[in-house]
Amino acid sequence: MTIFGIRAVMEAIDAGKEIEKVLLQRGLQNELVQELKARLKKFGIPFSVVPREKLNRITGKNHQGVISFISPIRFASLDHVIESAFASGRDPLLLIPDRITDVRNFGSMARTMECLGADAIVFQNKGNAQLGGDAMKASAGALNLLPVCRVENLKKTITQLRESGIRVVGATEKADKTIYETDLRGPLAVIMGSEENGISHEYLKLCDEKVKIPMSGKIASLNVSVATGIILYEVIRQRSMPI
Repeated sequence: MTIFGIRAVMEAIDAGKEIEKVLLQRGLQNELVQELKARLKKFGIPFSVVPREKLNRITGKNHQGVISFISPIRFASLDHVIESAFASGRDPLLLIPDRITDVRNFGSMARTMECLGADAIVFQNKGNAQLGGDAMKASAGALNLLPVCRVENLKKTITQLRESGIRVVGATEKADKTIYETDLRGPLAVIMGSEENGISHEYLKLCDEKVKIPMSGKIASLNVSVATGIILYEVIRQRSMPI
């Protein structure tokens, strides 16, 4: 769903609509646009500055240089998710996708998370798949059931998770230990990187531990959603074992 027009977009923000992204026409500098930008920054809503031609391709109506995309997903507060897990006596289990651009993979990962009763997906809007109807369909509706936490600065968020007592584990083929050689119990956040480039170096440096899935075949990697399922179900297996 799209909303266009400066005042209409500001009203949508004020009404608490979940704005996925806003496109602003390049060169707009009037006072109303500055007011809109201030709102976008205040609420951490992603926006891009684009040529007018791109906006015209999206709608032929009078967009006034502003188009917003409304997300079908209602985002959750990460702080609230963590507090709720600890308050109920559970160890939080979070998934952090890094540059997962394929909506089918993103949706499939969400479906796995919901099926195993995990707490939330935590993602930075920039660089990941847009969570529209296609992602919702790929998740089989899981994105309506699983808390999804959108953060503005993933590096800062990872640091905050560690300070909250949540161990951050990165999945990488460069790890020394496999998932079967690593203790994956306790409060945990698992970072999964893109199939092309893996986890961003700046995030990998922040990980408390790095793990890999043992591979015996000639193909060196798994589909990221498949790899996510293998790792997360090993977490659940270990959690179910007596201490």
